[in-house]
Amino acid sequence: MTSTGIRLHAPAPGWSIDADVIVVGSGVAGLTTALRCEAEGLRTVVVTKARLDDGSTRWAQGGIAAALGDGDTPEQHLDDTLVAGAGLCDEEAVRILVTEGPDAVRRLIETGAHFDESEEGRLELTREGGHHRRRIAHAGGDATGAEISRALVEAVRARGLRTIENALVLDLLTDADGRTAGVTLHVMGEGQHDGVGAVLAPAVVLATGGMGQVFSATTNPSVSTGDGVALALRAGAEVSDLEFVQFHPTVLFLGADAEGQQPLVSEAVRGEGAHLVDADGVRFMVGQHELAELAPRDIVAKGIMRRMQEQDAEQMFLDARHFGADMWEHRFPTILAACRAHGIDPVHEPIPVAPAAHYASGGVRTDSQGRTTVPGLYACGEVACTGVHGANRLASNSLLEGLVYAERIAADIAARRAENGLHARVPVPVEHPEKPAHPLLAPEARFAIQRTMTQGAGVLRSAESLAGTADALQRLHADARDALDENGKTAEPGVDTWEATNLLCVARVLVAAALLREETRGCHWREDHAERDDTTWRRHIVVRLNPDRTLAVHTTDTPDFPPTRQQQPHIPQEQ
Repeated sequence: MTSTGIRLHAPAPGWSIDADVIVVGSGVAGLTTALRCEAEGLRTVVVTKARLDDGSTRWAQGGIAAALGDGDTPEQHLDDTLVAGAGLCDEEAVRILVTEGPDAVRRLIETGAHFDESEEGRLELTREGGHHRRRIAHAGGDATGAEISRALVEAVRARGLRTIENALVLDLLTDADGRTAGVTLHVMGEGQHDGVGAVLAPAVVLATGGMGQVFSATTNPSVSTGDGVALALRAGAEVSDLEFVQFHPTVLFLGADAEGQQPLVSEAVRGEGAHLVDADGVRFMVGQHELAELAPRDIVAKGIMRRMQEQDAEQMFLDARHFGADMWEHRFPTILAACRAHGIDPVHEPIPVAPAAHYASGGVRTDSQGRTTVPGLYACGEVACTGVHGANRLASNSLLEGLVYAERIAADIAARRAENGLHARVPVPVEHPEKPAHPLLAPEARFAIQRTMTQGAGVLRSAESLAGTADALQRLHADARDALDENGKTAEPGVDTWEATNLLCVARVLVAAALLREETRGCHWREDHAERDDTTWRRHIVVRLNPDRTLAVHTTDTPDFPPTRQQQPHIPQEQ
């Protein structure tokens, strides 16, 4: 697999540093990878878009799932994960997750993470949607991500790992044979507005998190603009299952026009006994699934959306008044504070909730060692598609996936060094024509992308809505392209234009896959194809970017890696 040669329009790097491994991202996946690589004696550089503790991990409330409780087993955890994944999980990838997960959590505790314990000193475990056992370890009641982030950041600093904060990674550097040679990046707030540098290394690990900012309302932080997926596509890597975007069912409803990051109301609230009700107090999930409010997230999100449609309502409600003040204050202090900050007191009133974009079940396609189809490029965490999540992620499996596959990536890189050494690659020079290969979008395009994606490719989808979304995205690109062709101008390079361009890239791939998948499965809901179709669509949609900026789309029903190409429709779409 060779590089496409497509890169974001940016100046040539004005400086560079050398390393053995570059880890892009500072959530649980990125920092775990970095710590394990450093422990193997690898010169490791962590590059992160904001501060070390500003990624998606710190916002995780519910916890981390693993078979740690009495009577629980990895096999039971595997069964729950496969059910949630709606027929598209790679069973071997899930087996790796659930069998290696418990020890990975114990190593996280050894690193310094403190989880809530009973008076007897045993882990307190709770339930979340789709789990038949109490297997969710949590910290600070509902501040699990913040505690994990704290522990990992402290460990990184204590061990003196080199870090580059507030840096947006732009593109992968490759040698003449298409092998990884490093990355280009822009350090925000330092030097020129469009200033660029490079970190050179033969191994790059993408741990950039999700792409929730492609929608108007999301639980993701503002930095989650799909940069890792877009970088991987431009580098020639394959992405898979991008149509499966999980919408968290219970996000604090702040109004129909609310945009950006929205407060999450953890699934653990339902795990402890909160009820979903409509404005009349009716528990509408009862009878829709054996687990009612604790059904997998796609089922609960669909149940909420159906009830909203039936009643022409903008929100449903989560009723946990029976918890009482003491439980709210000790078990869910973060959620309580967020609700009260918006004028809602869940001790005395139901919480208004509605689904919002939460997690990308798909991403950059990897094997069981985290390797992508580009030699030397790895992916881990939400940016990756390991096959664990299938069509819908099981609650609290994300932190565990980050832990388990981070350790496997570090082990693979260490094995590469032991076998052949990690040799520096000579990157192909970055070319800078007067006219870039494709235009950058103006900053305001970000909001246009978010609006059209929310309207046509959100929880409810159809051929009509998706086609309209694809057309709107094409117009955004065409307008920028025409301005370049006619006037020789494009948006100025900078963080806001690079992010908008990345968002358009991932949005177009997501919509292309969602149009192709003519069924309802997991968190992909087609109103015009309401049933799951295992005969035709128990398979994955894999996309790569051709050198001419068209999308090559194929499907596969096998977990083989690289995938066996069985159906190869060609969708000519400029990026």
